[in-house]
This record gives sequence, C-alpha cells and structure tokens, in this order.
Amino acid sequence: MPTTSAHTAVHRLDLGYFIRPASETGGPEPRVEPALAYLVEHERGRLLFDTGIGAADPETEAHYRPQRRSLQAALGAVGASLADVSVVVNCHLHFDHCGGNPLLAGKPILVQAVELATARRGDYTIDELIDFPGASYEELTGEAEIWPGVRIVPTPGHTDGHQSLVLHHPDGTVVLAGQAHDFASHHACDHLARRAALDGVAQPLPSYRPWLDRLAAFDPRRVYFAHDGSVWEPPRPA
Repeated sequence: MPTTSAHTAVHRLDLGYFIRPASETGGPEPRVEPALAYLVEHERGRLLFDTGIGAADPETEAHYRPQRRSLQAALGAVGASLADVSVVVNCHLHFDHCGGNPLLAGKPILVQAVELATARRGDYTIDELIDFPGASYEELTGEAEIWPGVRIVPTPGHTDGHQSLVLHHPDGTVVLAGQAHDFASHHACDHLARRAALDGVAQPLPSYRPWLDRLAAFDPRRVYFAHDGSVWEPPRPA
C-alpha cells in the first residue's frame, strides 16, 4: 500500500492489536488481532475510516489486553496529521474502532443513526468515546454518497449499524469493510456461497450476508478489513 487511482490514495494504518480470548475464538487458544484503520486521500480532503483502540475500563483492558499505537504516529508514518483529517467514518462504535475520535473533536463523524442510538443506550461501548467534548455526528439512515466516488453502504451483522466504505475508481472499486467480516477468508466463503446460489446449485447451501448483493453491484477489486491484514480479491477469469 498505498492503493492509488487518479483521484485517491488509500493508506492502511497500523493502530496496534489486541488479544481475543479463547472463549471468543471458537478454539482452544487466544488469537492476536490487528486494529487497522484507513486514510483516504481524495480531491475533497482526507477521510479517516476508523480511529483505533480507545482507553477502556479495567475489566475490558484485562479481557482484551490491547497494545496500542498512537493515531498521531500512524498518520505521521504516511505523511499526515490529525489536522489534515477532514471527516471521520467509523464502521461501528465499539471501542476498538472509535478510540481516536476524541482526538478529532469538531470533525464530522459519519455514522448510521441506529449505531449511534445503540451506543448512547449504554452497555455497548466506552461511553466517553461517544459524547466527548466537541463530538460532531452526522447521522445517516442507509446508503449515502458523501464525496464523488465515495459511498457509505450499510453492512449490518456484527452490529445493526455497521457500515462499509466503497471507493469507486476507474482502475477498480475498493471496499473498506471494517468488521463486516472478521477475516478475508470469511468474506471469500460468503462470496462463493452467493455465487453458488446464483448459479442455481441445489440446496443445501450456506447462507450469506444479504448486503453482498449490493456490494457486488460495485464489482469490487479489493476488500480490506479492520482485524485482518489479508486482502480479498476476486478470482480473475481464465
């Protein structure tokens, strides 16, 4: 990286990692997962997709044992600063995705209305990361093109208000999928399940996330994730 086109560049930012305990991995061992964010350079400005792991209560800290890299350092590594960010988009408002939001007070934060409402009801995230001094939310209800060629698409599942970012370029559409899928391999499985269904393969077949139909309409060439450094790319025709 970066991924570039005539009008944009997408930089992946390493904001540290956390340890998911074995009780949440479905296996006998814990798993180390990265916390990845993305800086989109566009002719309209710089968009930051997710902001890293926020400070949590002692119980959450002990549960996930996060190791953080500062947002300032990550931006500096790609030649940017907090002051350069024009707008923030969080895929959702769990503490490992919106942790740097208070550093960007006054910047518009684009979020699905249902996600913000859920976060404000409590027992969902770290409250201090939501309504901090200078928090400025722009609530969306569904899909929205926020800049030319930059579109927010709801991708619920991990949370009801989860959203992804679609960047349409002449050289191929890029999707920043956040935690729509935990891993690129999970996305690949859903993609193939959808393909089998469309090919008319007889049941039983695995189900897949319904919003894949919408993302497929953009013919994505690359899909990036929040907790997996792997990138999904569609197979090339023979």
